Amino acid sequence: MSQLVGSSFVYVTFIRTTPEKLWSALTDPKQMEEYWFGMQIKTEWKKGAEWQMVFPDGRVADTGEILELERLNRIQLKWRNEFRPELKAEGFSVCTMDLEPVGATVRLTITHTIERADSKFVRAVSGGWPKILSNLKSLLETGQIILKETDHSHAR
Repeated sequence: MSQLVGSSFVYVTFIRTTPEKLWSALTDPKQMEEYWFGMQIKTEWKKGAEWQMVFPDGRVADTGEILELERLNRIQLKWRNEFRPELKAEGFSVCTMDLEPVGATVRLTITHTIERADSKFVRAVSGGWPKILSNLKSLLETGQIILKETDHSHAR
């Protein structure tokens, strides 16, 4: 039995919101743009659809495919960085977003994995996800983000 060698990043946060509002924030381009430092996601939000994340200046940041879409419960994306050659060279990763109602909150678990030991890509997203998710949590709980584009280098 061979063991898969890879890298992963897992982030869990509890957000005082409903599954519906969190799902909307994760899939609505206008809301995403607000907490994701001006980035836009372009996709049809259906299984098998391609997606792109685009910088405010129009450059493509990341691309992939929607592997799984279970409304109010789970989004799973095949994900590749497109703008940093050393990250693009690592190929595709998988990002899973699981939503689980817990009392008056929703537990959001982000799991980002790649089949590569000591991945530069996973190191990069492990710095980016906490900023993005802090903004998402704050936006849903208070109506305002806490970090602006100027507080964040695009070194995801």
